[in-house]
Amino acid sequence: MSERLAIRGGTPVRSRPFPAWPISDSTDEQALLRVLHSGRWGRLNGEEVGRFERAFAAYQEARHGIAVTNGTASLRLAVLAAGLRAGDEVIVPPYTFIATASAVIEANGTPIFVDIEPETYNLDPDLIEAAITPRTRAIVPVHFAGLAADMDRILAIARRHGLAVIEDCAHAHGSTYKGRKVGALGDLGSFSFQSSKNLTSGEGGIILTNDDRLAADCFSLHHVGRPAGGAWYEHHNPGGNYRMTEFQAALLGSQLVRLEAQTVTRDANGPRLDHGLAAVPGLRPLARGCHGETRHAYHLYIVRYDPDAFGGAPLAAFCAAMNAEGVPCGPGYSIPLYRQELFTRMNFGAFNGYCNARPDLDYRTVSCPACEQACREACWIAQSVLLGSAADMDDIVAAAAKVQRLHGGLSGLATASA
Repeated sequence: MSERLAIRGGTPVRSRPFPAWPISDSTDEQALLRVLHSGRWGRLNGEEVGRFERAFAAYQEARHGIAVTNGTASLRLAVLAAGLRAGDEVIVPPYTFIATASAVIEANGTPIFVDIEPETYNLDPDLIEAAITPRTRAIVPVHFAGLAADMDRILAIARRHGLAVIEDCAHAHGSTYKGRKVGALGDLGSFSFQSSKNLTSGEGGIILTNDDRLAADCFSLHHVGRPAGGAWYEHHNPGGNYRMTEFQAALLGSQLVRLEAQTVTRDANGPRLDHGLAAVPGLRPLARGCHGETRHAYHLYIVRYDPDAFGGAPLAAFCAAMNAEGVPCGPGYSIPLYRQELFTRMNFGAFNGYCNARPDLDYRTVSCPACEQACREACWIAQSVLLGSAADMDDIVAAAAKVQRLHGGLSGLATASA
């Protein structure tokens, strides 16, 4: 019997599941029960949040950590602490989660989209200065998928123009740039602990910084504007209650113990996949090591797909075939952020600081070719898959090679989805 793709009724490359996420054991249960039985469930009278802030900041080589409700809040508070005023502009990439840009809008600022590097999907330093205006106040590089952005060049541009640098590290727990952990390379760094993240408590976030003043401002902003050590009804800033719970912090502290070993495993499996998938016609892994990125957290493993090598089959059909072979994957973002209705309609509601600042602004005219290409070509594999063995990675390569070898008729799956 001739070999057939699993999606056509053949035998899949693998039937064993890849590692599930999240990972938990009795230590996580004990951490949660410790908080439950203490009766101290909020940070105001507990110790877990402060303990986790210190531990995570130390792990990421930062002086200060301020734990908050989620990663979107950590970005918004970081932008506010950096001094953003209504109408000020913030440079962001368009290939990222909506929060990178919407946090700027929530701070009454104006996101300005600058294209990504086609080889890394990170913010392209070559294009930043052309986007700087007298209203620009900050740059938000995203360490996309866990690969550190070109921080030396971005920081040099920021210094020349007096701009703040806020690192979006939602994918980058444990990532390093030239041997240094990300998150405090710039002025502020924002991390997420949402369910899919490499370190998770379901929700949660943290702001990191080496700057004492910025740390104090972030603390006040997340604590209803109260200064550290101030009176209960003493409010210095327009902050809200963004405090993390003791349950979240206890769980994160337990999970943090595993993070280093998990990061080492992902970082070893990524190059193995690169080597194997690069040999499959029509597949190109993203580059790494171009700018001094020394450890990749691999929140996502991304390979670029060329339909011409698969008989014109669309990306969705390739992903559907890979899933049938036992490899969970899917297309990434389908459109750039500036094509989201939020931006095409400028549906900013009360957050309309852009109106007086940039009456000429029309996101419908924005074009970032590298981002638009990424939206057509990127196939994502989730971070938990990279916690598997070397043999598991070889199965991914074998599945991709099988799909490429037997791709005839795959274009008929145009409406399939992973």
